[in-house]
Amino acid sequence: MGPEICGSVEVGSEREWLVTNGLGGFACGTVTGVLTRRYHGLLIAPLGDRGRVLLVSKAEEVMRYAGGEYALGANRWSSGAIEPQGFRFIERFYLAGSIPVWRFACGDAILEKRVWMQEGANTTFVRYELLYGSEPAELEVKVLVNCRDMHATTQAGDWNTSVSVVDRGLRVVAREGAPPVYLLSDIAQAEAGGEWYRNYDLPVERERGLDDQDDHFFAGSFKARLSAGEAVTFAFGTEQEPPLEKRAALEMREEQDQKLFEYWIAAHPRAALEAPHWIWQLVLAAAQFTVRCRASKGRERWGIIAGYPWFGEWGRDSMIALPGLALETGRPEIARSILQEYAGFTQEGLLPNTFLESGQAGAYNSVDSMLWYFQALQAYVTQTSDLKLVRSVFDALASAVDRYARGTQFGIHADSADGLLYAGQAGVQITWMDAKAGEHVITPRIGKAVEVNALWFNALLAMARFAPELGKPAGDYKRLAERARRSFARFWNQERQCCFDVIDGPSGNDASLRPNQIFAVSLGESPLDAGQQKRIVETCALHLWTPHGLRSLDDEDPNYRGSYGGPQTQRDGAYHQGTVWSWLLGPFVIAHLRVYQDPARAFAFLEPMEQHLSAAAGLGSISEIFDGDPPCAARGTFAQAWSVAEVLRAWRACYDAGLRVKKPAAG
Repeated sequence: MGPEICGSVEVGSEREWLVTNGLGGFACGTVTGVLTRRYHGLLIAPLGDRGRVLLVSKAEEVMRYAGGEYALGANRWSSGAIEPQGFRFIERFYLAGSIPVWRFACGDAILEKRVWMQEGANTTFVRYELLYGSEPAELEVKVLVNCRDMHATTQAGDWNTSVSVVDRGLRVVAREGAPPVYLLSDIAQAEAGGEWYRNYDLPVERERGLDDQDDHFFAGSFKARLSAGEAVTFAFGTEQEPPLEKRAALEMREEQDQKLFEYWIAAHPRAALEAPHWIWQLVLAAAQFTVRCRASKGRERWGIIAGYPWFGEWGRDSMIALPGLALETGRPEIARSILQEYAGFTQEGLLPNTFLESGQAGAYNSVDSMLWYFQALQAYVTQTSDLKLVRSVFDALASAVDRYARGTQFGIHADSADGLLYAGQAGVQITWMDAKAGEHVITPRIGKAVEVNALWFNALLAMARFAPELGKPAGDYKRLAERARRSFARFWNQERQCCFDVIDGPSGNDASLRPNQIFAVSLGESPLDAGQQKRIVETCALHLWTPHGLRSLDDEDPNYRGSYGGPQTQRDGAYHQGTVWSWLLGPFVIAHLRVYQDPARAFAFLEPMEQHLSAAAGLGSISEIFDGDPPCAARGTFAQAWSVAEVLRAWRACYDAGLRVKKPAAG
């Protein structure tokens, strides 16, 4: 993108970039350089039980060239002033693989800036190269630090911050008990700072009804002299000796991107090589969510970050995203690790809904996390034929089915009258439509939810397939599955020619037109006949589909909310009452493909994501949610795991069904 976007503080500040380190740490910001969220920063690092902490806030650049001075940074202050306005010098912004790149035009000179993180380390690199220039330039970089929980804001205070000059840069201890942070460079000369920069304005936080001012500490500045073709590299992090030699760190990042492509190509050679360029970008995006976490007894395990910048690990999200993030990208070992570890987290048949920052299980308030586990495992086995894993987790699976059938927490049980799964209790939300405003559950869905029972039916079929392959009896699973299939007919709403969202609830059957019924078509086996499946897809296409996903509620429903924003209670009230969810695009496309057998038409529903990836919100990734009303602006997290995963999964389903795309691939 060029100056028409980057040069506008309003437009450019709505476009965000993200880099990650495979540990849950990240750096992110806006294309303009203006901080608009509390989550923007150059280093947000996972620090064990302290969670993820903002350690390095930003770098402010000034370039002195040919008698002129160009302030390349940009800040919005609480007074309303925007100073400096370095975005006016941005000639171009783009992604080079996973690396965000800026080109600044300063007179007849072009300065290029790149930002990336080292895989497996809490270190962010920033590299500046003078691409063109008729004479040398001096670059000064001022570095601001912090030491706060990423969800908080800072008010300047007496932190007794220590800044000392060390070899190649500065060592900063922001406050008592804080880890040392190293601000280092290969060739630039450092000078310690020591003052607060106050009152950064955060307009996105204000829109969310949260604290909208932040302060950061100026730790020091660096100066380097560059001639055309020369570069200077900075490393900001907790590592004392990062790889600063020449292009070492940059080449490591580029090699990591190349490895990700190679894994994908090896797993799906024809699909990968014929994929449009934006699918290649999604393969890189997928790797941003898979992270190494702490497990018991000091071990490491793989996990999935649900979304950036504020989510952590969620059980349901992980199981939904796992096939797309790991299997579709040719990294089945990640899927195996997560499936193996998650089996050990089961309690009373349930999987955790949330995890603590320490990597341990949090709340178990989810009826469907365990059911999604069966789907992820089935996808893994289909691709790998790894029955050894199935054998190792089979007892946990059998116990879960038994507990769901007999009864477990939150009223979850199979109704003896029809074999369908009932779940829920007052004041608790245990399906994926989980918003609460205070103590008020927005979409209670107590009873027999349609997607929960589609998942239950498929979980039973999975067990009926696994059992004989392991030499175990399958009869009970087959009988339970057949009973659930027959009883699923009770979901059919003859009047509306689609499914009820919930049946047998406290107020009877819920005829709200929601997207949850799409899973009765998109999952591996459908309990509905072909005609019913087709009518569900038609209904969702006509009433719920938007270019970025499915609305969570029909826009003609009196409870529909077409915009998502404002304070927490207002946002929660709209979260599942019309807000568009991009992850639902995957199941919709797969369902459409199943009933129409038209891969070109199914793929057409995915194509609007190309524009979203390249020119809106989180560049190179897919947002969590969108407004229900046109133009369906992106909301929520700007990079969401299951959104990326399900679009990747749907793309390959279309390809495998015969789709051929005439656009050239990137790589």
